Amino acid sequence: MSEETRTVTAVVNGAETTAEVPVRTLLSDFLRHDLGLTGTHVGCEQGVCGACTVLVDGEPIRACLMFAVQAAGRQVETVESLAQGGELSSFQQAMKDEHGLQCGFCTPGILMSVTAAERHGKAVEETETEVLGGHVCRCTGYVGIRSAIRRCWSEGATRA
Repeated sequence: MSEETRTVTAVVNGAETTAEVPVRTLLSDFLRHDLGLTGTHVGCEQGVCGACTVLVDGEPIRACLMFAVQAAGRQVETVESLAQGGELSSFQQAMKDEHGLQCGFCTPGILMSVTAAERHGKAVEETETEVLGGHVCRCTGYVGIRSAIRRCWSEGATRA
């Protein structure tokens, strides 16, 4: 018995992409294996750790909990979309300057969630508690990440 497939067309990081995928393919696997966008990390595979967070139509989504076919007709942004022309985004630069990463495994998901919070105009306090609270980081202790959030917001970073 062959596995059922569907054609998925989505805009991924600004480029329209069409691929034939098995209907049970997770968005995280589609991004990593079919499109080569390995910045989307897979940690717990249960939606708890946040490492696989991407933006779908501007909202943070756990890519390990969404099927690729559910992304059809939608805008998907991965961490690879943040740096433009070799320039880090304001939050990426703040993470670098404030030593907000260590091993880097959780970093792409945090970058995407905080980017969405920044775009939606969330307050720094809400971003530090609710948004960052949805991510597991085992290395940094969150101090540098919180400092990066505060720095980015205090510098009045352009809301992308």
